Amino acid sequence: MAPGQQVEEVAVLKQRLVELETLINRLQRAAEEEFRQVADCAPFAVWTSGLDALCNFVNRAWLEYRGRTLEQEVGSGWTEGLHPDDRDLCIETYLKAFAARQPFRTQFRLQRADGSYGWVESSGVPYYYSDQEFTGFVGSATDVSQRRRGIFTPDEESVRMVFSLTERERQVLVLIAEGKSTKEAAARLGISYKTADSHRSRILEKLGVHETASMVRYAIRAGLIEP
Repeated sequence: MAPGQQVEEVAVLKQRLVELETLINRLQRAAEEEFRQVADCAPFAVWTSGLDALCNFVNRAWLEYRGRTLEQEVGSGWTEGLHPDDRDLCIETYLKAFAARQPFRTQFRLQRADGSYGWVESSGVPYYYSDQEFTGFVGSATDVSQRRRGIFTPDEESVRMVFSLTERERQVLVLIAEGKSTKEAAARLGISYKTADSHRSRILEKLGVHETASMVRYAIRAGLIEP
């Protein structure tokens, strides 16, 4: 084969490879767009992440739950809605599963559109293109607040009494009701032991009780913690 003919055939082969790559990319984009259209019709939240482990899509149900835009939620934006007490464990669970390419399931509190927090169960699995190439994770999320609370109905009088407390006092009440000592509550809230103990004394006074057990019962009846 003449050298000139070899050069020409190599050039043709390169051009065909470029065309093939373009076609594959076009098919991938079409598949992704079709997936997103289907996901937007789902009655539950759907999310996906890319090779960098960052979120690159959430569906309409997720956006309605959060009350935010797609631009606000993608990347690491969705983590802004995580409850401070759940944030580290939630992210760690996801990143460990991502690194190991293993399915996962976790529960955490996520801020709703109205500003309140709901318990969400999220699960994800690794996604492979053409059964070979790892492209990220795909998952779903469902609000399980009612399941966690069962059929419990807060006592109106207890709710009224608890919400007569200041926000800081309610925070101290919840931590103590969850089994934290006054010292641990102080450390969690970033305040001094003396300040936390002062809050505890005012809580007892406002609720008209004299011991921790009664404080816990108020927190349970008001729905601040699970029974």
